[in-house]
Amino acid sequence: QEQLVESGGGLVQSGGSLRLTCTASGFALKWYSIGWFRQAPGKEREAVSCTSFKDDPDYFADSVKGRFGISRDNTKSTVDLQMNDLKPEDTAIYYCAAGIYCATMKDEADYWGPGTQVTVFS
Repeated sequence: QEQLVESGGGLVQSGGSLRLTCTASGFALKWYSIGWFRQAPGKEREAVSCTSFKDDPDYFADSVKGRFGISRDNTKSTVDLQMNDLKPEDTAIYYCAAGIYCATMKDEADYWGPGTQVTVFS
């Protein structure tokens, strides 16, 4: 059964760091682009970062550029989102998704994880 599971969320003080991990099972991660999304209360789900299965540049939302990094390990079927210098506005549920193209991931992902909560307090 194809599945994505996020881990690594938690409570952190402003300026701190967290590392989220998306673990895939039941399908070959190397053939998929993996995106990280987040949804804060009362807001729409937004794209945070994406790594393509091809050799395209990674995508980062303007709000996280310079603070977040993304990396994948196809041998372990994982994609990590390293989040540094966290701000209260980064508070949200973070989801990972698998699909073919980063540009259309939000609407056309094949798989979604259940999400992990990230809370940043000042």
